[in-house]
Amino acid sequence: MSEILFHYQDIYPTTWAYVASLMIIGLFFKFNRFWSVRNLDLVLLILLAPGLLLVHFGNNIKKRAVWMAASESSLEVPTIEKVTSGEAIELSTGDESVKQNSSRDNLLASDTVSSSLAEDEMTTDKNRTMPSTPATRELFRGFQIERWGYIWVFAVGAVILVRLLIDPAMVRRPLLDPNLTLGGLTFIGFSLFIFLMASVITGETTEDDLQGARGAELLMSRQEADEDRGDLPRHGPGLPLLHVLPTIPTALVQNDDELPVALQSRFEVTAKLMAILSHLAIVLGIVFIGYRHFENTRTGMGAAILYLLLPYTALTTGRVIHVLPAALLVWAIAFYRRPTLSGVFLGMAMGVVYYPFFLLPLWISFYWQRGLWRLALGVVLSLAVVILSLAFTSSDVAHFSEQIRQNFGLWIPKMDGLEGFWNGVDRVYRVYRIPVLAAFIGICAAMALWPAQKNLGTLMSCSTTVMLACQFWHGYGGGTYVAWYLPLLLLTIFRPNLEDRIALTVLGGPRRTTEIPDGKVV
Repeated sequence: MSEILFHYQDIYPTTWAYVASLMIIGLFFKFNRFWSVRNLDLVLLILLAPGLLLVHFGNNIKKRAVWMAASESSLEVPTIEKVTSGEAIELSTGDESVKQNSSRDNLLASDTVSSSLAEDEMTTDKNRTMPSTPATRELFRGFQIERWGYIWVFAVGAVILVRLLIDPAMVRRPLLDPNLTLGGLTFIGFSLFIFLMASVITGETTEDDLQGARGAELLMSRQEADEDRGDLPRHGPGLPLLHVLPTIPTALVQNDDELPVALQSRFEVTAKLMAILSHLAIVLGIVFIGYRHFENTRTGMGAAILYLLLPYTALTTGRVIHVLPAALLVWAIAFYRRPTLSGVFLGMAMGVVYYPFFLLPLWISFYWQRGLWRLALGVVLSLAVVILSLAFTSSDVAHFSEQIRQNFGLWIPKMDGLEGFWNGVDRVYRVYRIPVLAAFIGICAAMALWPAQKNLGTLMSCSTTVMLACQFWHGYGGGTYVAWYLPLLLLTIFRPNLEDRIALTVLGGPRRTTEIPDGKVV
């Protein structure tokens, strides 16, 4: 950005959290209705920022600690092992040997560092006592900060979950427009989007962001995907399918003689383009829902501005795995009057991350009286295309069945190799992840029965509830994937009373006829 704007400096995340919070209060806080639910919702959204910042800075400290350990390799330091994505670095003493199975670039590209490193280095072994080094102390400090961040995010998420569970009972929903005109909101939204997307273009991509583009490259060349990729159990291999179209235009601007540097550049361009398109889809989808279904463009624009203003969006602007499922779910809601299209987007979201599968009981209940078969057709079509894409990247039947199992999460919940909140929990207590999962499944099943009469408002709030509840048992950064439910949460906060938007009345179809005694048909 400094090449475009004279002496432009990136805003520090903490500074942006303060500034954005004040702007959110100024634009959306209802000072004349201080004790309103809208104001409570804004406070809860702002309270997510401290926990996310703690996770962000704790992760950065852990990365810096690995760098410090690498720089101390020539000194007498205790054994340090780093395990992320199947790669390790071992620094040993006595023989002064250094075993490196990955480069420093790969160290910086990884998102998390195993917490077992901090635990092993800060404890005493029966055979010997490990000396504490600056690297291990820094690593332990980063682990502690990150753990408190996850606890904070989980606590705030639990309060938001309770608020969502009682949302269907909130019948009185007065119109509370933003404290700015539509023209002002449009100008602010356009400016925020430009600056955020500029940070995507100039920022660095992670391994999680690049894995979709790499999978798309293999899919287009009919090559087999890497079976040992550590991110398959976390995200599933269905993601590459949606990166095919962005891969095509970026591939056309590269020459074959520029590989492999050009290939890596193409992956980065594809990942960044996918992130930009996903954010654009979210913003346009929110505005469209406000205009079409809320019948208030200003409300939709306000929700979109709030999405762009939140510190979380600035922290994870370039993370494809965060925003892509959210964009698909937003447009599944936007096309709820077209069950087939809605099912297509819902099925595509399932192909990216398998958690939207738990939305099926809710959506089947919503379309039960009308539109169910069209919804099922859309979901089946999307999943069929995803499965077909897996067949193109499978070497044999066994490999194909393994990818199907990973894509749809068909395995026993794991207790080892986790990241995020459950990684900071002692191994003895990780078993409590099972009852949390059982409670989540119970909530998803209950959504099919309650509330009995579902409208567009309950479809939004209950979908948000499911995508938020999955954060509590997600074993890889659970709680930090706020984008999976954030756009739907904003729509729930800003929505008017939508009791009349039920599938039986808004969907097209043959009208039911009734014959009365005098022979007339109505």
